[in-house]
Amino acid sequence: MAGEITWWRFDNAVDSKTCNKIIKLAEKQWQKATTKGERGKGKRKTNIAWTTEQWLFDLVFDYMRSANRQSGWNFEVDAAETMQIGKYSKGCFYDYHTDGDGVTVYNEPENNWLHNKTRKLSMTVLLNEDYEGGDFKFYEEEENTIKGKGSVLVFPSYMQHCVEKVTKGNRYSLVVWFLGPSFR
Repeated sequence: MAGEITWWRFDNAVDSKTCNKIIKLAEKQWQKATTKGERGKGKRKTNIAWTTEQWLFDLVFDYMRSANRQSGWNFEVDAAETMQIGKYSKGCFYDYHTDGDGVTVYNEPENNWLHNKTRKLSMTVLLNEDYEGGDFKFYEEEENTIKGKGSVLVFPSYMQHCVEKVTKGNRYSLVVWFLGPSFR
C-alpha cells in the first residue's frame, strides 16, 4: 500500500480568517460525538458538528491531492464524506483508533459518493492553538504530529492515531475522510 512516508503535513497552511470561519460554521450545531459498537464505548469524549460547504471541499481536496502525490501513495481517491468539525474542551479526548481499513466498503446504493467505496486517506486541520494538551499522535510515536493554527495533516486512514486529553481551553479541528475503491 503506502511507501515509507506514513503521513504528510502542511504547516500553518490555512490562514487564520479561514480557520475562524470554519469554527463559526459549527456554532449552535454542536452535538456529543459517538463511536460505533461496544468496543468504542469510553474511547471518545468530544463535541462535533457537520458541514458540506463546497468551498471547504475545494480547499481540502487541493491539500489531499498534493499530499497523495508528493508522498508517493498515489491512492485512487474520488470522493469525501461529510466533514466533521471537532471541539475538544477541557477533559475531552479520542483514544487510539483507525478511521478505516482500506477494504471495507460502504453499502449505501442511494449515495453514489459513498456506495462501494472505502476510507483511504484522512485529514486533520488544526483550527486554533490557544489550548493545552490535546496532542495528535500516531501509535508508537512520541511527539505531537500537528502543531500550529491552520496546519494540515494527511495520512492513510488505516493508521492508528489519537487526540490526547485537553487540559486547558478548547481545541478545534476539521476532519475529512477521502474515499475510493478498496485496495486490491
